[in-house]
Amino acid sequence: MKTQRANRVLRTPGGFSVRVDVRAVTVVVLLLVAAFAASVVLIGTGDFEMSSGDVVKTLFGGGNAMQEFVVNQLRLPRVLVGLLVGAALGLGGALFQAISRNPLGSPDVLGLGQGATAGALTVIVLMSGDATEVTVGALVGGLATGLAIYVLAWKRGVHGYRLVLVGIGVSAIVTAVNGYLLTKADLVDASRAVVWMTGSLNGRGWDQVWPLLVLCAVLVPLVLAGGRGLRMMEMGDDVSYALGVRVERLRMLLLVAAVLLVATATAAAGPVSFVALTAPQLARRLTRTPGPNLVPSVCMGAALLVTADWASQRLFGADQLPVGVVTGVLGGVYLLWLLVTERKAGRI
Repeated sequence: MKTQRANRVLRTPGGFSVRVDVRAVTVVVLLLVAAFAASVVLIGTGDFEMSSGDVVKTLFGGGNAMQEFVVNQLRLPRVLVGLLVGAALGLGGALFQAISRNPLGSPDVLGLGQGATAGALTVIVLMSGDATEVTVGALVGGLATGLAIYVLAWKRGVHGYRLVLVGIGVSAIVTAVNGYLLTKADLVDASRAVVWMTGSLNGRGWDQVWPLLVLCAVLVPLVLAGGRGLRMMEMGDDVSYALGVRVERLRMLLLVAAVLLVATATAAAGPVSFVALTAPQLARRLTRTPGPNLVPSVCMGAALLVTADWASQRLFGADQLPVGVVTGVLGGVYLLWLLVTERKAGRI
């Protein structure tokens, strides 16, 4: 006997009504609280230790001069970049998985991170570019890879498994290109490139915060507006057409948004692996709600990345690891579990 989900219907004086899933809303609120709590703890972590109370007081303008400098200039930008990168990767991963109707249809598998890496490596190795030029190179590389995948996967439309298979092939090619570029780099540039390729939030400042914030402010509402059509698309193109959804137009719009989100996040923090893969799946398992779970994925991605950044700084003694190492280990374990689960279910 199935238990009915707890839903509430909110009605406005104008006659509009919205159905609210109580469990999903609870999960979103808890994830937001977790992300805020992890951010406060992370801001207080470092050579200049601060209690959570002092951090919160300083954030609201009540700290002394030293605390305000440490929080607002040194640590807050890094945490905000972590939150925004995690949110962008979570939302981008949810879009790719919903469009491909495949839990493996994530930017990590499709090669967008590798494409952004290729753009950054080209700037580092061939041009010896500065940090701004590397960021632009990563963004261009990610967008070019996304365009190549879309064009190659097109055959009277873009369908899920074709998108995943083409993405895997493109990922293999771009990975080989990245290896070639590393062999052509001198020692200094190769060391710099390897650090960037790991994925890290070290040294991130307000220059990385503002582009991410503007992009998320534009794209997140746009994506959420297409959420209803995306839910219908998960039932298949024929059903979606019958319900009045302009499938290919919406699919292309959402794919462009997903590529922009992932490419910009990668340009800001490097290829932080597996957040885009795990965040949507974990969000879906917590909400137990069908559909893309866009808002829970955003919150899960943000909470995951700042928590992983705290773990990279505190759980390994004096050795501080790049956050990409921690997410790679955790994401790899999750990917193996997901593959075993899908195999047992007969889907792969």
